Amino acid sequence: MIFDIKRLNLGCGKFIKNGYINLDIDKESNADIIHDLEIYPWPLPSNHFEIIEMDHILEHLTDIRQSFKEIDRLLIKGGQAIIKVPHFSRGFTHWDHKHGFDVSFPLYFQNEISGGFHNLSLKHIDTRLIWFGQPEFKKNYLNRFSFYSGKILGGIFDFIGNINHYFTSRILCFWVGGYDEIKFVFKKK
Repeated sequence: MIFDIKRLNLGCGKFIKNGYINLDIDKESNADIIHDLEIYPWPLPSNHFEIIEMDHILEHLTDIRQSFKEIDRLLIKGGQAIIKVPHFSRGFTHWDHKHGFDVSFPLYFQNEISGGFHNLSLKHIDTRLIWFGQPEFKKNYLNRFSFYSGKILGGIFDFIGNINHYFTSRILCFWVGGYDEIKFVFKKK
């Protein structure tokens, strides 16, 4: 039965993950569940998932607040949401991106910040900047030299960039051509 699986891959596209329930809007994606994430509530059981992953999906959704309410609803206590989004320095290169993201995004999960994501059980636990994001996608489009050069440079720029996220987002990203993505990890309290 599909709901015996406790891991969820939201907006999987053509990147189906084994051991996950894969959900996507595209009928050609071979997802386990076909559903438009702009229609709430999502057709998934509450308090069920240990891990929810969203790779480059959140920036396409109109209502981020409602999306996080759904993520909060679906996770079990102690469950994690792992969300990758484009960094604003590279994020608006796709015609369908509705939002840009920066390392300051998790601040809005703190109660003392106005306009935030209050009344949720999600706590931010990690942020990582990634210079050479989506390697499984890039491997299909870059020649071998460019791909492996990018991976090596990515390791170096990731190390340097994650020393101080704010310096990287404000200054360094413009020196290295922008960062591809930010990985946020949230845990349900």
